[in-house]
Amino acid sequence: MTRHLLLALLLAGLAGSALAEAPERSDRPKPRPTAEATPTAEATPAPVASSPRPKRRPEGASVSAAPATPVTMPEGPVVPRVTSSGAVAVDPIAAFFQGLAVPKPQAAPVPDLSELAVARSPRPERRPGGFAQRVAAVPQPRAVTPPRAVSPAGSVCGVAEIKGEALRPIPGRGACGIASPVRVTSVSGVAVTGGPTIDCTTAKALNAWVRDGVMPAVGRTGGGLAKVHVIASYACRTRNSRPGAKLSEHSFGHAVDVAGVTLMDGTRLTVLDHWRSGTYGKMVKAMHSAACGTFGTVLGPNADRYHQNHFHLDTARYRSGSYCR
Repeated sequence: MTRHLLLALLLAGLAGSALAEAPERSDRPKPRPTAEATPTAEATPAPVASSPRPKRRPEGASVSAAPATPVTMPEGPVVPRVTSSGAVAVDPIAAFFQGLAVPKPQAAPVPDLSELAVARSPRPERRPGGFAQRVAAVPQPRAVTPPRAVSPAGSVCGVAEIKGEALRPIPGRGACGIASPVRVTSVSGVAVTGGPTIDCTTAKALNAWVRDGVMPAVGRTGGGLAKVHVIASYACRTRNSRPGAKLSEHSFGHAVDVAGVTLMDGTRLTVLDHWRSGTYGKMVKAMHSAACGTFGTVLGPNADRYHQNHFHLDTARYRSGSYCR
């Protein structure tokens, strides 16, 4: 009887303790007193006691769980706590949540594509077989025969480049004649065949034409220019020797007739043979064109039947300018 009574009281006490509410907050343990640790010779491990197995709860017993305390994040930065022993303690839970709360840098916004942007450029078409790209040839400057050095010895008309001799005045019938004639043997270092007798105005024009027109036209072809062939100069006659025609400019020493030139290698170019030549025609025509302006009258194969074999060059001046055919 007494045994049953004690057992009932024991069960009632266990049930009452199980039904009791858990405290909302546990008391913080007091800090341990600081004391200098006394070193020991050898640390002895503490004995590990086995924890007793909890007793089985009686059937029908219920336990009311304490309400969960919400976790609050500290507003400010985690301040480490200094303990009485001088060690710095940091709350790891607060530090973890504070790290999650740090705002992450946002990615830079991607600019909108232009309406003119092409999503994908088309692939170029394949070139057809045998394709060849044409490249314009770079024009090469035409070689020019440099003027030859000349000395003033033997020069006439006050120009060192004009070699020859001064002659006595030539009287002529009627209006023919030359007051101050010269016989030219070379101009700008180029020999002049035929020894033309002309006045100084015509001699200077001949020198300028050979230097600035004939020599550049020939260039270095055949080694350069060697001779200029003059087949007529002063002659008291009418134009083309026709009866009753006006006096020619030859009658005053104002004209020369040039039949052609000879190159350094001996090649001879003539107006008669090479004006229409495929090899030298362009060169001969360039000589003809260069004379226009230096001389007042320039006649060639395109002028008439009288000038198929030579260039007629004279220094007559006209109000309308040079006459060139």
